[in-house]
Amino acid sequence: MAASASTPPPPPGKIHVFWHEGMLAHDTGNGVFDTGEDPGFLDVLEKHPENSDRVRNMVSILKKGPISPFITWHSGRSALLSELLSFHCPEYINELVEADRQGGKALCSGTFLNPGSWDAALLAAGTALSAMKYVLDGHAEIAYALVRPPGHHAQPTQADGYCFLNNAGLAVHLALNSGCAKVAVIDIDVHYGNGTAEGFYQSDKVLTISLHMNHGSWGPSHPQNGSIDELGEGEGFGYNLNIPLPNGSGDKAYGYAMTELVVPAIERFEPDMLVLVIGQDSSAFDPNGRQCLTMEGYREIGKMVSSLANRCSGGRLLIVQEGGYHVTYSAYCLHATLEGVLDLLLPLLSDPIACYPEDESFSVEVIETIKKYQKDNVPFMKGA
Repeated sequence: MAASASTPPPPPGKIHVFWHEGMLAHDTGNGVFDTGEDPGFLDVLEKHPENSDRVRNMVSILKKGPISPFITWHSGRSALLSELLSFHCPEYINELVEADRQGGKALCSGTFLNPGSWDAALLAAGTALSAMKYVLDGHAEIAYALVRPPGHHAQPTQADGYCFLNNAGLAVHLALNSGCAKVAVIDIDVHYGNGTAEGFYQSDKVLTISLHMNHGSWGPSHPQNGSIDELGEGEGFGYNLNIPLPNGSGDKAYGYAMTELVVPAIERFEPDMLVLVIGQDSSAFDPNGRQCLTMEGYREIGKMVSSLANRCSGGRLLIVQEGGYHVTYSAYCLHATLEGVLDLLLPLLSDPIACYPEDESFSVEVIETIKKYQKDNVPFMKGA
């Protein structure tokens, strides 16, 4: 029997957060931005953007903020070396183990494996695997792996962009190996999720979608451009969808991209599991990004992804943390994202920062161009 118009909506569920404080031991050091360098003429050297303070605030806002009644906490664990081989090649893992044994190594620009970093990376990978397994085993519909170091730039054979191990990619492999026929990944970090894309570039079982600022390649560790023509190869052709957005795209533009590009692709792909890769570095005030998302934009994305999961994957959703480098606003944007995932009727937190003006008209033009390109070139999207 259909509910009457006066029937209240069902109460929101819980988000099961997987976390381990050992991940705070990854010390990225101080310097000029993310270089680790002291030029000798500055009295104050700032912390590397990917520092423990950002995640401490994410943990505390979920424990002490108004969303806390909707959060259930679980302890993460370290990944086994054998588990890492589902995504990464043995030679690369051996390189990381040896670098840790030798006391650390700068693996690429801005990416430092220091004493304690490898243990933290293993915890991040294992915690993401634990969160995925919790959903796969039917204990919950929604789990969130609150992890660092981040992972979506880590490729099968190399580190990149502050990332050592691809936490989301490892979780996707676990889902595939546990009986899921198809998994979809939506990555809203401000940077292209090149490592995750690379890991599944020849697979038609994983649809990777990345919304990112149009930054292109940034060197040998990140050769991918994140352009619309990087569609995958072989059986995977058409299953890597890039949405490079103009710098300054904000809430309305991201919402339009989700409605016009992401939602139709996920609905046609029909995944058994949905993975949302979140980075708050797409926010209006992040030092690493040039986009203009606010809390409201993140809240709406959370709602749209939760609705997609309910329609396409039986409600099953894994959320994996990536970037987000404004120590305060990243935590607020995380809170808003999870409010959206819970589909709460009213916001629990107001935005502490004044509205950032945006003009979505140019972004809409770009998104329409991407949509036409996908319909013309992506086999499973033709006729959508």
